[in-house]
Amino acid sequence: MSTQTIAPANSVPLWLKLAFTAFMAVMIPVYWANYGPTNFLYFCDVAMLITLVAIWLESPLLVSMCAVGILGSQAVWVLDFVLNIFGFKLTGLTDYMFMEDHSLFLRFLSLFHGWLPFLLLYLVWRLGYDRRGLPAATVLAWGLILVCYFFMPPPRPNPGLEPVNIDYVYGFSDTEPQHLMSPGLWVVGLMILMPLILFVPAHFLLRRFMPKPTKAW
Repeated sequence: MSTQTIAPANSVPLWLKLAFTAFMAVMIPVYWANYGPTNFLYFCDVAMLITLVAIWLESPLLVSMCAVGILGSQAVWVLDFVLNIFGFKLTGLTDYMFMEDHSLFLRFLSLFHGWLPFLLLYLVWRLGYDRRGLPAATVLAWGLILVCYFFMPPPRPNPGLEPVNIDYVYGFSDTEPQHLMSPGLWVVGLMILMPLILFVPAHFLLRRFMPKPTKAW
């Protein structure tokens, strides 16, 4: 059951649009120079690019798609990061944030993983939650998974800064592929379980607690 509250139209503050755009104006060329263009195939980076468009169009659909697609995974990132600060290991997802051989500036930019989910929650609250966000996020994730599996580099022992195993299509390690099942079965499982475990719960929570959009797109 969703709330009947209607989100106000045209409600993203100009200062927020400008601040986010300024951050992206720095992040995009820096990431491109250090990681290459394939880095923008990661789910979180795609969400950043879509959010940049969404805040200027004030699009409930685009914001909802990003929120459904990354709230779950970025919540894990935030939890892992906070625990890492206090010396506890959870997933190892944020270990790179504490490696001194990694550029401090790049690590600073990577903090967007921590604040992006909160920004998206704010944007959905301001613009409203569009239920089409779930199928849109699912189709986008499937497309990214297939592209990364068939065309992007697999894990390797010393990947350096080169993006490998993008979107975990070979397992959860960048240094070696998973050995639990065949690669094809892993990809199929990823395409099925990611929406079920991460997207669907976010969809129902947003539908329940966020206002309805005033715009159809």
